[in-house]
Amino acid sequence: MGQSEDCCSTQLINGDGEFNVEGLENFVKKTKLSNCGLSYAVVAIMGPQSSGKSTLLNHLFNTSFREMDAFAGRSQTTKGIWMARCVGIEPFTLAMDLEGTDGRERGEDDTTFEKQSALFALAVADIVLINMWCHDIGREQAANKPLLKTVFQVMMRLFSPRKTTLLFVIRDKTKTPIELLEPVLREDIQKIWDLVRKPEAHKNTPLSEFFNVEVVALSSYEEKEEVFKKEVAALRQRFFHSISPGGLAGDRRGVVPASGFSFSSQEIWKVIKENRDLDLPAHKVMVATVRCEEIADEKLQHLATDESWLELQKAVEGGLVPSFGRKLSSILEKYFSEYDAEVIYFDEGVRKEKRLQLKSKALDFVHSAYASMLGHLRSNALESFKIRLEQSLNQGEGFANAVRDSRQSCLLVFDKGCKDVAVKQATWDASKIREKLCRDIDSHASSAQTAKLSELTANCEKRLSKALSEPVESLFEAGGKETWPSIRTLLKRETETAVTNFLDDVTGFELDHTTIDAMVQNLKDYSQSLVEKKAREEAAKILIRMKDRFSTVFSHDKDSMPRVWTGKEDITAVTKDARSEALSLLSVMAAIRLDERPDKIESTLFSTLMGGTVSVASSRNRSLGTSTDPLASSSWEEVPPKDVLLTPVQCKSLWRQFKSETEYTVTQAISAQEAHKRNNNWLPPAWAIVLMIVLGFNEFMLLLKNPLYLLGFFVAFLLSKALWVQLDVPREFQHGALAGVLSITSKFLPTVMNLLRKLAEEAQGKTTQEAPEYSTSQIYRHQSPSNTITESVSSSISSLGDDDAEYSSPAPVQRRNTQNVQETEISEM
Repeated sequence: MGQSEDCCSTQLINGDGEFNVEGLENFVKKTKLSNCGLSYAVVAIMGPQSSGKSTLLNHLFNTSFREMDAFAGRSQTTKGIWMARCVGIEPFTLAMDLEGTDGRERGEDDTTFEKQSALFALAVADIVLINMWCHDIGREQAANKPLLKTVFQVMMRLFSPRKTTLLFVIRDKTKTPIELLEPVLREDIQKIWDLVRKPEAHKNTPLSEFFNVEVVALSSYEEKEEVFKKEVAALRQRFFHSISPGGLAGDRRGVVPASGFSFSSQEIWKVIKENRDLDLPAHKVMVATVRCEEIADEKLQHLATDESWLELQKAVEGGLVPSFGRKLSSILEKYFSEYDAEVIYFDEGVRKEKRLQLKSKALDFVHSAYASMLGHLRSNALESFKIRLEQSLNQGEGFANAVRDSRQSCLLVFDKGCKDVAVKQATWDASKIREKLCRDIDSHASSAQTAKLSELTANCEKRLSKALSEPVESLFEAGGKETWPSIRTLLKRETETAVTNFLDDVTGFELDHTTIDAMVQNLKDYSQSLVEKKAREEAAKILIRMKDRFSTVFSHDKDSMPRVWTGKEDITAVTKDARSEALSLLSVMAAIRLDERPDKIESTLFSTLMGGTVSVASSRNRSLGTSTDPLASSSWEEVPPKDVLLTPVQCKSLWRQFKSETEYTVTQAISAQEAHKRNNNWLPPAWAIVLMIVLGFNEFMLLLKNPLYLLGFFVAFLLSKALWVQLDVPREFQHGALAGVLSITSKFLPTVMNLLRKLAEEAQGKTTQEAPEYSTSQIYRHQSPSNTITESVSSSISSLGDDDAEYSSPAPVQRRNTQNVQETEISEM
């Protein structure tokens, strides 16, 4: 069977009942049937075999169905069901050529396929042409009656059948007018309809409810070909606009949209082959469901690859996109509109349901971009809040007001941004993101408040530390009865000042009274802990402080001048005063006294430690296991343990160590005083002088009578005086007799030679060079063994000078000064 390029003739179902899916798909693509919507019609033709069905269709619709060769005899030419496009007919009309009935080729199976094809034609076609011979009209055993019975019987299986137009084409009409033949034909049709068994629901349903019956008569094609063609051309005109009101199929029902025709035909034939009742309404819904789903999936795929969407998605990844909501709404609307246009002819309930599903899936697909935009809005709003808050605080605005204003401003910007990104087709709610933004803002505000309050507290504590540390340390160093009262006054004054300043600083935070009270209390606790910490630090250095205090009092007089031990001072009294001052310092540092509660620490220490002895239990008391030592305890009376800096036991131990380490200073003072006395009493006693005068009277007179002796003694005196000064005899002997003798012996000869050389030079009138000779003398002096001995047995007792200088505490300085004076005197001699 040949095919025309225009009609695209295709076998839809072959003789074995197999559906040609691929052929139908190609037919739909070539003819663009799917674009027709509901504007198409299907015409099928039924009739006895070799009754000219294909010939009629070819002349009527310009198709190219295979026709029977009259010279080859009557035989089956159309096997199965064929379809083709009706050329030149508007709207799009599809013609279906069914295999003829009562053919001998199929035998007994003919009725099965005959019923199947008839049912398929009634389910698919809008107009069914029933080709019948004119001479069969009115005959009881006519060939058309089994065909009509078949049509009416299968119609009962369609539950709610479509209203189909049955166009009876009477072939090879005779001279009998059609007006007379048509009533007879309608009467026969009614009889057949009445005799067909019907379901209970349609028992009394008239034939007109299911069919529009039309009758047309055609002349014989073989005998009156030209007349036949004219009559067919006239009939052809009736198929133009056949689906319009008043047309052949103007009142049809249950039309499947053209895009679902292929699938619908496949499913209908599948149900018919399985010998199941064909529920056309359910089938229509099923077709609509499948096709709407296919169209919706297609739109989703197109959306996923849409260039505008991809560009928008990429832009969202980089940050905020202006007019995001309008752009995305436009993209979605484009595909929703396309869907609506393609499914408009399907079942309304189905297409609306599938549209909702399409909308849901499409919105789910693009929701990530929307969520990203909200994320950008939230991040930007939070960052803007941080910047605004910082700027407001830098401008001196109160913290609480700055937070409120910044929060309100940022939320307004966020809400405006949410409106901009809102998608018209969606009902997405940004309230959760807004709530998260509010939580983030509150969290940052809380963190900023904590940081600012911490900064204020730190600054206040820093000022407190600066205001208290050095003054408190100075007061502890002074260590007297007014130390703790002064510290309490200082602490109270500085704490009140700090609290006042702090309250002024935190006014803008609008804190509740409980929080403010807690912070103020923390500030007070800090200032007190600062003093306590400084007290503990000073308590750890109390021994050094006590020794410094003792040294200051012991080594200086009331005018703070260095004390010189001349032998007139009462070292015992001075030592007691110095130790009393040190003990007073110890009593001050024994405990923290910030609460003005009286205690007996000072009296206990003085009564116990300054009485001359530390109380020790007598043998009797020891035997009884009792102790009367008030310092044999780890706590002070009326002093809380937390305020104890030095326990009584620790004070007792410190006092012992203090006395041990200061005894050397006292001993040195006593030694200096005794040395001073010895140096001032180097002349013999008065009685010895008187005895020497009495016993040496004769020798003295001899000197007076002989001046040469007197001159000799005078020269000897001068030499002895020079040697005395040059050798610095008093200084050498103050370290001991042995050391003095050794030192003088080693320096005696060089000194004598030096004196003689000077005398010789003066006698010759030469200028003497004092510096080198002095250096030589010094070299000999330092190289002498006595120098080593001197360093090993050195003490702080001052040496005696020419002017009978007194002994002083800074012994080394006095000694160096005396030496320089002596050397100068020798040089001037």
